[in-house]
Amino acid sequence: KWKTTFLAAAQTWCRATRHLLLRLRACSLIDTIHLDIGSGSSQNFLRAWQAWLVNPQRPRMLHFVAICSDSYQNTWVDANLKPLAEQLDTQLWGLLPGFHRLVFEGGYVLLTLCIGEVTKVLRQQQFEADFIDLNSAVLADADVLYAAKAIARLCKPSTRLDIFNTHKAMEAALRQCGFVMEANHDELQAVYNPAWLQNKTRPTVPPGSCLVIGAGLAGAAVASSLARRGWAVTVLDTASQPASGASSLPAGLLVPHTSPDDAPLSRLSRCGVRITLQQARALLRHGTDWGHTGVLQLGRMSELPHLPPAWAQSQSEAASDWCYPAAPRSLNAVDLPPGSPALWHAMAGWIKPASLVNAWLAAPGIAWRGQVKTARIIPIHEGWQALDVDGNLLAEADLVVLSAGYASQALAVSAGVTPPDLQAIRGQVTFGSQKDQQKLPPFAVNGHGGLIPAITTPEGPLWLMGAGYERDVDVPHIKAQDHAENLARLQTLLPHAALALADQFSPESAQAWAGIRCATPNRLPLVRRISASTSSPGLWMCTGMGSRGLSFAALCGELLAAQLHGEPLPVETQLARAMGMMIPS
Repeated sequence: KWKTTFLAAAQTWCRATRHLLLRLRACSLIDTIHLDIGSGSSQNFLRAWQAWLVNPQRPRMLHFVAICSDSYQNTWVDANLKPLAEQLDTQLWGLLPGFHRLVFEGGYVLLTLCIGEVTKVLRQQQFEADFIDLNSAVLADADVLYAAKAIARLCKPSTRLDIFNTHKAMEAALRQCGFVMEANHDELQAVYNPAWLQNKTRPTVPPGSCLVIGAGLAGAAVASSLARRGWAVTVLDTASQPASGASSLPAGLLVPHTSPDDAPLSRLSRCGVRITLQQARALLRHGTDWGHTGVLQLGRMSELPHLPPAWAQSQSEAASDWCYPAAPRSLNAVDLPPGSPALWHAMAGWIKPASLVNAWLAAPGIAWRGQVKTARIIPIHEGWQALDVDGNLLAEADLVVLSAGYASQALAVSAGVTPPDLQAIRGQVTFGSQKDQQKLPPFAVNGHGGLIPAITTPEGPLWLMGAGYERDVDVPHIKAQDHAENLARLQTLLPHAALALADQFSPESAQAWAGIRCATPNRLPLVRRISASTSSPGLWMCTGMGSRGLSFAALCGELLAAQLHGEPLPVETQLARAMGMMIPS
């Protein structure tokens, strides 16, 4: 018995020592990437996080990727890890199959949880790990050579591998793929050191200067993600203040999309909503800048999206963190009888886009310049220049990101690039003062149009209803007939609320906002390098978020940064490609 206890303690000490060596080895790096395959436990992540915290010469960022076949357990042995485990516990919800990005330490410690069949998940990532833990037991039923190749694909020369529960076939497959074995007591360690010449297929870009055109949700999110990684970012916008275009909407809904086949839009929206909620909690004032109220989705039975069948079976617990049939008390709050067709989105609410934009742009390393109209983008020897209509130099940088909505198309053309297809979509909302709180539900309601019942303002709470969806219109005029259309939407959505608010929709008293949103043909956001030049980090586009900028902006900023720096992707490769990313196989 004492031998077992001693060996267990020695194993724990050895692991802690390896993490210390990892810290010392990585202290000169911009970031370090740790891959945990098959442990299904948080212990390795918590130890790596703690090691990063106590290292005065730590790398700028710690990326930890955990690949699990089904679930991820928050367990720890060392009592010193409890405070970190408690922070982790608040984010371990809704872990459906797929990728989940969890954020700690102001965005400098990133945990990417990948739930699914291990070998398939390994093929859905693009990075080169510094350190790997492998529990071979999760690959017991897999083709070991195929699995070993998938692991080697995420390695670089000197990547260290710790192997647990191994067997001869796995060891042989790893050797065949370029790993050199090093026996160490009860564990097997290895270093990736292939004898053949390697071509680096995932080049990374060191932080430099970046110019972002557009100070809405998309541009501000890109600026924030890049500044956190050491870039000096300048943001240019034609308006006198940030968030003056489509992002000037008084408040918008943050709600995931649902579909019976769990389509790419649904999966991406969940990834995006999770990241935006983390940003809102960290940067905004709850009740003033945003509200995590939940959202009730209503509609006729034929209109209401059915939930994926798996959600009602093996994935029911994780799925219920996101969405489930509305409870009687939620229906009662909107004067509907029990059993009415409705869904309750638990991880949803409303946000003031301008508050989020300003919080992002306030980050260190970002300089914002307003009342600057960029007319042309031209390449120079090692970067790009932005010129005004008279040809005067506005700014130059190594990297340029076009996040000016529909105007990004013309800017791409000015750079000599054929732009992706974008569509301008005009939307108008009606809003007014909330005079009687009892007339409206205590949460947002979505369907054919959406109602946000209580937006906090210095003048008192506002309600907001909308929005229209007028395609191929790029001028944000206010139209009187749109108030009548918004009232008709509310009458379909919530007849009692429409009756209470009808007088505020009249042309004499109605208040309105109109803006031009930008969408892509497949209605997914666009994140893509659009320049052919290889002499600089390039010319990128980050736009096309339609009416879901709150859901997608933060995700797109992180995806762009991940691709530049060779970091773990926050979404599966196939979803990143659907958003326009040019990712090699």
